[in-house]
Amino acid sequence: MRLSRYFLPTLRETPAEAEIVSHRLMLRAGMIRQESAGIYAWMPLGLKVLRKIETIIREEQDRSGAIELLMPTIQPADLWIESGRYDDYGKEMLRIDDRHKRAMLFGPTNEEMITEIFRASIKSYRDLPLNLYHIQWKFRDEVRPRFGVMRSREFLMKDAYSFDLDAEGAKRSYNKMFVAYLRTFKRFGLTAIPMRADTGPIGGDLSHEFIILADTGESEVFCDRTLFEIPTPGVDVDFDADLDVIVDEWLSHYAATSDMHDAGEFAERVPQEHQVTARGIEVGHIFYFGTKYSKPMGATVAGPDGEERPVHMGSYGIGPTRLAAAIIEASHDDNGIIWPAAVAPFEVGLINLRADSEETIAACAGLESGLKAAGIDVLHDDTDERAGAKFANMDLIGLPFQVVVGPKGLAENTIEVKTRADGTRQSIPLDGAVEHVVEAVRAAKAASDI
Repeated sequence: MRLSRYFLPTLRETPAEAEIVSHRLMLRAGMIRQESAGIYAWMPLGLKVLRKIETIIREEQDRSGAIELLMPTIQPADLWIESGRYDDYGKEMLRIDDRHKRAMLFGPTNEEMITEIFRASIKSYRDLPLNLYHIQWKFRDEVRPRFGVMRSREFLMKDAYSFDLDAEGAKRSYNKMFVAYLRTFKRFGLTAIPMRADTGPIGGDLSHEFIILADTGESEVFCDRTLFEIPTPGVDVDFDADLDVIVDEWLSHYAATSDMHDAGEFAERVPQEHQVTARGIEVGHIFYFGTKYSKPMGATVAGPDGEERPVHMGSYGIGPTRLAAAIIEASHDDNGIIWPAAVAPFEVGLINLRADSEETIAACAGLESGLKAAGIDVLHDDTDERAGAKFANMDLIGLPFQVVVGPKGLAENTIEVKTRADGTRQSIPLDGAVEHVVEAVRAAKAASDI
């Protein structure tokens, strides 16, 4: 993609309303634009990141055995009245009437609707276990939206819902999602800490948040440093096997929130030399809530004995829009974003230092063509901006590699390759440069494979 033909509305100055790093950088890098309080348009660069995040989430959900569908954003209030949550949810729910005066709502979550879909379709225990997921825009009318897409009113959410015959089966489904979440965050280059959590308005009695460490995190986190030494389950993990041992190993390294009771218990259980206190950002939340929705809504199946019984359910959420900001919070420097290769909007930034030079234009065209043929996504800065502005812009948007082409280097038949993560620069021959860059990109992407 030629930058001269791309839509990348970057900002030189930091907007006054941006309070945290990710909000500042997402605005400056032209990833998002605020259209109303807590409501953002996703610009082309941001959308590319968002789609890559979705792809990884989708791959790991599919790998775990979950099945994708898509539910509507607007839901009938009758379903929420039936479950008993309509009045309990509070002012965060955006309630509306359609032209026929029927009470509707912009869904903040989908427990009721998925339960209705299940009860209309599944009648026997033979069709269980079942896990259905979707990736869909949601709305919660936050009283004080802040921190950009980290706490917005409209947001993208992956939510999955499991259905099992009994509590034992539901725990197996819960553990599958637990492991799938560990794998998902690892592929983003993140170490996620599972923490015991409050179930909130979702309900239920078993819940874990997945927290990544970042200095600007909203929560204080206490955890055992040996947690970081446990390997994330690899590609050979068997989701049909009993995953209790994997999950129990992670949970034995107790992690707690800033709640003083939990903190005290943490101090008693974990040796002082292993204690870590840090700030963290929630990037995922899983719940087991049993028959909380299936009982009032009549979601039952015939068991092996022929008797009808309510199914046991769980729900599992990851916010891709929030995750985009969280990755930036965990991976940036004073110059801008540092994208992990797995989610970078482009893998290579190609910089022509002399847009009026036929020699550099020809060299850049050859490099761009070769990289694209090898499947590398390239953003080619072919504009007539000064060199310093081009370098600053590429650092700001955080692409993993920068390929710099200028008259001085070409006089010696060389180009420069910069690695954004550590700032290292390498002068390499123009001949063979495509192969060199392709190998570097593939190695960077392979580092996130598990």
